[in-house]
Amino acid sequence: MKNLKYTILTLLLSFAAFANVSNTEKEALLALYNSTNGAQWNSTWDTSAPINTWYGVKLENNIVVEINLPFNNLQGELPNEIGNLTGLTRLNLGFNGISGNVPASLSKLQNLETLELFMNKFEGEIPTELGNLKKLKSLKLYSNKLSGNIPLSLMQLTNLEELLLGSNFLTGNIPNEIGALSKLKKFSVMDNKMYGEIPVEMAQLMELEELLLSTNEFTGDVPIEFVNLTKLNTIMVSDNKLNREFISVSGKNPPSLMLMETGSATASMDIEKD
Repeated sequence: MKNLKYTILTLLLSFAAFANVSNTEKEALLALYNSTNGAQWNSTWDTSAPINTWYGVKLENNIVVEINLPFNNLQGELPNEIGNLTGLTRLNLGFNGISGNVPASLSKLQNLETLELFMNKFEGEIPTELGNLKKLKSLKLYSNKLSGNIPLSLMQLTNLEELLLGSNFLTGNIPNEIGALSKLKKFSVMDNKMYGEIPVEMAQLMELEELLLSTNEFTGDVPIEFVNLTKLNTIMVSDNKLNREFISVSGKNPPSLMLMETGSATASMDIEKD
């Protein structure tokens, strides 16, 4: 009888530990823990404890709304079950060692506003399905091993304020449709293998503050229309195949765009904004 009571008590305590979230969310969190070698995390989870005590997990009304696990030694791959955490508004897994593909199931996170997977080992193409994340404001995938083109579907994310894709192996053009991202403040594809001309449509991004295009294979000219980007304070376009070689500049709003004619050692002011 004692053993039976003890077993029942243990089951009740175990249920109470997880009662603050749905079984679906609990299973998704455990899948994340197991697939990224949770036992070796810098700050691990006591999976027998209530979920609201788990490191980096934030709950609101018994729903998981944030996962913040940067610098936590996550190794392995992201499970498809991550897409079942449909209440997530922020997912920050930066500065870890996660590999494999970026799961297309992330597209199920319709409340997501911030997706930070930078400084990992993700490979393959950026899932087209991420274009379904209509509330997304910040997408940070820089410093991985991603390849392929920038999905055209990302140009549908009209709430985006940050699109940071630098230091990968991306190819292809910057989509002309980027002009639709009217709230964009920061855009980076620096240190990739991209080519083609810099779209003049980028001059429509009137909120743009930071533009990082350096170390690619872009050709043609920097659109003269960029002089109208009055909030732009950092522009980096050096180390490309542009008609003229530009010195990247950063300064007070608005900056002056410095250029150096290819083969010339004399820097001169080419475009001066009032």
